[in-house]
Amino acid sequence: MSTTTNIAARLESVLGSTRVIQQDEELREYAVDGLMPGAIVRPANSGEVVELVRFASREGLGLIASGSRSKMNLGMPPVRYDIAVDMRGMQEIAHYDAGDLTLSVDAGMPLRVLERVLSQEHQFLPLAVPCYETSTVGGAVASGIDSLLRQHYGSARDFLIGAEFVDGKGNLCKSGGRVVKNVSGYDLHKLLVGSVGTLAIITRLNFRTFPSPQAFAGFVSSFADADKALAYQSLLQAKGLPLANVELLNPEAVTLVRQLLGKSNQTLPLESDSSHWHVYASYEGSEVLVERIYRELQIIAREAKAIQGSALSTNAEAHLSGVLREAFDWLRWAAPNVALFRISIPHFAAKDIIGLQRIASDANLRCALLIRATSTFYFTVLAEQEHLSSIDALSHVAEKLFAKVNEAQGSAVLLHAPQTLKQRINIWGARRDDFFLMERVKHAFDLNSIFSPGRFVGGL
Repeated sequence: MSTTTNIAARLESVLGSTRVIQQDEELREYAVDGLMPGAIVRPANSGEVVELVRFASREGLGLIASGSRSKMNLGMPPVRYDIAVDMRGMQEIAHYDAGDLTLSVDAGMPLRVLERVLSQEHQFLPLAVPCYETSTVGGAVASGIDSLLRQHYGSARDFLIGAEFVDGKGNLCKSGGRVVKNVSGYDLHKLLVGSVGTLAIITRLNFRTFPSPQAFAGFVSSFADADKALAYQSLLQAKGLPLANVELLNPEAVTLVRQLLGKSNQTLPLESDSSHWHVYASYEGSEVLVERIYRELQIIAREAKAIQGSALSTNAEAHLSGVLREAFDWLRWAAPNVALFRISIPHFAAKDIIGLQRIASDANLRCALLIRATSTFYFTVLAEQEHLSSIDALSHVAEKLFAKVNEAQGSAVLLHAPQTLKQRINIWGARRDDFFLMERVKHAFDLNSIFSPGRFVGGL
């Protein structure tokens, strides 16, 4: 009996044959960085997740939980991968109080389905994450990918008020609660955000929901260089306008966005000069508020000496915000070989941006840059060839970039890269001085390292 067949047979004895899949064609779909699981399990409730984890703990097996698998290649390649845990069979809305703005939902619930439910009460959850059409709630939280609406609503940590999860011993744990004002205990559930499934298997999440805005709009301004674009962005922040998002695009990013919009026959008032930088601001609220913000943006754009400042039509705004929401997805396929970094540099200046771009240009590589108002950069280096020389160039860029971000007292992570590049470098950069704290957290949740082993910082 093969190892794969043996694992599947033992799982069937614990969970039943209807929950276990072992066909090769399906196993290949769950591969992570080229490594396939021995079996797939699709639990239908938290009790089955508990039984699965206890089994894996006894047998010393590695588990990787997933939803739609749209972001499964985040993190380092796993060092062990025996069982894929497909959480999409758990899609119950356990609690929803529209009057109290609170929601409790299973981790496998698709975001698009949840959006339709909440819209009936004129509410929404500000998880405007990439791969939105297929992403699950649990996957959006575990991946930690930024929401397009983070500027105004915060990250998932800010409106996640509780969670249910299974730890490495197979205990069903709860943190937080169903109410917004919860003052007892520690917010352990916030550690699950961005953990890439290395701490626990999330079974249920509790959120604060938000009223849907009456209207939304967008405004695009173009500038001759990064200095003027950043000055404009700073002016917007200084004015304190309630903007949903502010996004700065370098010329290469503008070109890619224009190409994507052209495929759907959409045109935007983006300056055709290939050297210009653009700043996109979105805003929402009542009709009166939206109109007032538009007038303010016109004034600020003139003060900042914008080459052009234009409001977007409702249709154009919807398309552009959709494209920018999906930036992580289309940037990683924008060239034959791509290294996509997420960078955070507090109090950054134009010299930091110029320095990052120079690292790419010195390696004769193009780069697309998106900067959000939360000081988050999406820095994408594009290699036009799939040759080994491209991997060498990208590896050199990664080394230089991690060092430069560290000098600026920032942080960086390589979100997407060819598998051969991920085998060469640590995608999380140099080990930090506080790594021992991460180890303690990992051991507290998952002492035997059965959850996504090897995929997180330092091989956790």
